Amino acid sequence: MIDPVIFSFKLFGAQIELTWYGVIVMLGVVIGAWFAEREVRRRGENGEVLVDAMIWAVIGGILGARLWYVANATVGGSRAYIEDPMAIIRPPIAGLHFFGGLLFGALVLFIYLKRNGYDVWLFFDAIAPVTLIGQAFGRLGNFINQELYGPPTKLPWGISIPADHRLPEFADLSLYPVETTRFHPTFAYEAILNVLAFLFILWYSRQKEDELKPGILFSMWLIAAGFIRVFIEFFRPDQPRIGDSFVTTSMIVAFLMGVAGVVMFLVRNGKLQLSIAEGWADEYQIKKAEKPASTRSRSTSAAAQVEVEEDTDELEEESAPKPARKKPASKTTEKKSTTRKATTTRKKKAE
Repeated sequence: MIDPVIFSFKLFGAQIELTWYGVIVMLGVVIGAWFAEREVRRRGENGEVLVDAMIWAVIGGILGARLWYVANATVGGSRAYIEDPMAIIRPPIAGLHFFGGLLFGALVLFIYLKRNGYDVWLFFDAIAPVTLIGQAFGRLGNFINQELYGPPTKLPWGISIPADHRLPEFADLSLYPVETTRFHPTFAYEAILNVLAFLFILWYSRQKEDELKPGILFSMWLIAAGFIRVFIEFFRPDQPRIGDSFVTTSMIVAFLMGVAGVVMFLVRNGKLQLSIAEGWADEYQIKKAEKPASTRSRSTSAAAQVEVEEDTDELEEESAPKPARKKPASKTTEKKSTTRKATTTRKKKAE
């Protein structure tokens, strides 16, 4: 078993830890952001905008994931956060929920894009499918933490869970001996399904590239993320259930996500008509890049200077005095000059 903590130290009395889970999650975010940035550029938009937007979206996502986890645990009957509210923010913070991260992260991203005049659907279509890869990376961290496993199984790929990492219902070692009891690797199921769904959406986007309309890829992500999670919830004994039923709160949210994705997909492909979808653009709206004012002024000044220099050169050429041409001496002038020279010579001889 891998130690979940890479290293730890104390700083001003506080215990600081670097965990594998945190490193893996951030690695998933970086890889996802890199791929999404490439997709944004493929659609003709400025990919650098995504980097700025993702900073705020990640912060909002982490906050939302924590709050959703707390709310989900409280609805499930836990009173830990009611009796000790500071446990919500007290390090080390343990417990994040995927749906909360999505909801708050998407909300922050939506506000950022709208305020800066960018096409929301262009970015959502590029980012949403990539979250499947980020989530798959995060599930590797769950394996290291020995968490998010399913009920006992006899299947050959079942995994062993140490006694100190077991849920209360599986803590009785007389019923579930460590040596022989294996559990469903639920985190692996979700990771594999997420990767397959991402690859399918990527393949579809390339095959139908000329036919894609804004929102189609986002709707496909809703379908995949929603219904995959509904399936996974059947293997999550740690999730709060509604009464004595097998239905969990996360299952309901995931199912609604999947249904919403199906409706959006049908609307975008013209198979379903909804009044609220009227006027939905059929193409992405690309924001034209604007040069900073300082750059424009420098360019204008440089152009004006070139024109002035050209005009000055022309004036100089026109005003410059042309060299005078000497007229060739006429024959008459030459004869007179020769006669004068001869007369002067005879006078000298006579003297």
